[in-house]
Amino acid sequence: MQTIDFNLEWKLKLQNRFITYAKIYSTSDPESTSTPSSPQQWDIAKYIFEELKNLGLSDVSLDDNGYIMAYLPSNLENDDEPTVGFIAHYDTSPDFNGKNVNPQIWDDYDGGDLVLNQATGFTLSPSRFESLKDYVGKTLITTDGTTLLGADDKAGVAEIVTAAEYLLAHPEIKHGRIAIGFTPDEEIGRGAHLFDVKKFGADWAYTMDGGEVGELEYENFNAAGAVVTIHGLSVHPGYAYGKMINAALLASEFAGTLPADQTPSTTKGFEGFFHLMDLNADVSQAKLQYIIRDHDETKFEERKRLMQQKVDEFNQKYGEGTAEVEIKEQYRNMKQQFEGKMHIIDIAAQAMKDANIEPKIKAIRGGTDGAQLSYMGLPCPNIFAGGINFHGPYEYVALESMEKAVKVIVNIAKAVKKHPSA
Repeated sequence: MQTIDFNLEWKLKLQNRFITYAKIYSTSDPESTSTPSSPQQWDIAKYIFEELKNLGLSDVSLDDNGYIMAYLPSNLENDDEPTVGFIAHYDTSPDFNGKNVNPQIWDDYDGGDLVLNQATGFTLSPSRFESLKDYVGKTLITTDGTTLLGADDKAGVAEIVTAAEYLLAHPEIKHGRIAIGFTPDEEIGRGAHLFDVKKFGADWAYTMDGGEVGELEYENFNAAGAVVTIHGLSVHPGYAYGKMINAALLASEFAGTLPADQTPSTTKGFEGFFHLMDLNADVSQAKLQYIIRDHDETKFEERKRLMQQKVDEFNQKYGEGTAEVEIKEQYRNMKQQFEGKMHIIDIAAQAMKDANIEPKIKAIRGGTDGAQLSYMGLPCPNIFAGGINFHGPYEYVALESMEKAVKVIVNIAKAVKKHPSA
């Protein structure tokens, strides 16, 4: 098989591209109803749009909702092969500060503690994050301890763009038509809501949005968001006897009605959970924001019913209208969308093996744009992008991991044309 010569020049292109993206503020906003949900996402969307045009990709577009699409035409004589797509999201999580990101580069990591911020002493240590031990000798890109990094999923964006640039520079690598898509608002569960599958025109696609090297995922949580609102009654505390209804106290009580052993920190594997993400409360009103997750469809429906049941019980105890809940589905487990289409997984697994990577096929304890896209008619499993410790100041990514992701993309592109099931 033809090997990919990813020399120092290409590694630096990949590194610099990722760092450029990481520095652009693009946090999504779960409270917004617009798309993109935050104005800052337009900054990176416009930057990527211009970059793709300058690289020479075809039919580059940026629509009114912030979705970017571009194409790499087939260079085959017989152009009747499937179109394969690669997708990533450019927004970053609202879970932690994403403004003024200052990536730091650590060449030839020695396996010890990394003091990310001299002023505060903020440290990334293998004693707390054992995964660091797997990256001795690698080039690590970290935060400065005050922000997240944004490798979720700007690493994926950088990998796809770099792979496209590499294929353009190496026409001797034969491939069919390749579709590229970048989305806003994935981090708030809306990344695929306005994605134009028909316009994208791919037979199937891969999201480059996973974590450690080798991840290949076509199973994910069923997901919903729930907002519980509790109404209180505020009166002067000196004269509150028999009158005050303290919504803040009731919120604390309500949170305790859900199973304590079914939270993110107490579950693993295929176990689902209720996750209290935010609690905003005073005497008059409280809002509890939950996410509900389960791989099993039946158990997922039971979880939604349990949430409603707890609200009903609360109203029976404290009076009708004390509490209300709004439950919105976010995405579904995409596993069933791959029945009879396992060649999509096989191609990706072989592409990893051809890059000397052992595939790690497992279920996602989360979701990606691909989950929604699979139900929209675009089968779309998830492949690693290389980042670790997403959504916080301990996030990091190894340059070598991103390089491997680029190689997998290129291997998939050239494998599609010859796979018997494709």
